[in-house]
Amino acid sequence: MRRFPHLSSRLFFSCATSFVFTLTFAANLAAAELTVFAAASLKEALDEQVKVISASHKDMQIRVSYAGSNALAKQIESGAPAQLFISADEAWMDYVTQKNLIVASTRRDMVKNELVIIAPTASLVTLDIAPGFALAAALGNGRLSLANPDVVPAGKYARAALTKLGVWDTVDTKIAGAENVRAALAFVARGEAPLGIVYRTDARAEPRVRVVAAFPGGLHAPIVYPAAIVAGQDSPAARALLDALTSANASAVWQKYGFVVTK
Repeated sequence: MRRFPHLSSRLFFSCATSFVFTLTFAANLAAAELTVFAAASLKEALDEQVKVISASHKDMQIRVSYAGSNALAKQIESGAPAQLFISADEAWMDYVTQKNLIVASTRRDMVKNELVIIAPTASLVTLDIAPGFALAAALGNGRLSLANPDVVPAGKYARAALTKLGVWDTVDTKIAGAENVRAALAFVARGEAPLGIVYRTDARAEPRVRVVAAFPGGLHAPIVYPAAIVAGQDSPAARALLDALTSANASAVWQKYGFVVTK
């Protein structure tokens, strides 16, 4: 039998190289560390999503940083190392999109939310949201807690709704501005403000507050949470995480916390 020593050595080298590549790829995947920049209002629901995903994707180590969408977008602009960005409105996702800071083809809407007025659970205040409703009178000498209406999505939605209802000018000097919607929620929960405007999911997450009234649709832009992979951070692991967060399995968790899943 004729032998082909050069062919055998080449075949061995090829197999060995393939084996080393496979091990290296597996090692890199096993060590995949992903950071998600997410709107503060997502905390409880996203924390549970991470637990579920981590249990089925042993190759991922997922860390989530929560803040106002405006702050997160600015951090991404400054080069902060995040793989995934989830905004509480389209505007801040548009901002990073226009600056080519995300992989535009990965952008997708995840969930929707609703805006509500809250009060401490012991409060007896009642309100019916309608044009010219008595919000200022309900506040008395207190302040209206909401996220910074100039830049934070929840505050921007609130100002748009109150402006359309013709009551913004009656309360704009009584605003207790907060850096994000969870800080606005905390002011009311601690009794530091008699009323606040937050997302319905925030109110559900805090037992020390109750919903006084919900804003009807059409008073502000739809509250949509878009997600996308950050530019320069695209990877199979990042895409797997994004897919998992927008999968059918994830829908049940989002709905459990009061979010409406986009179709």
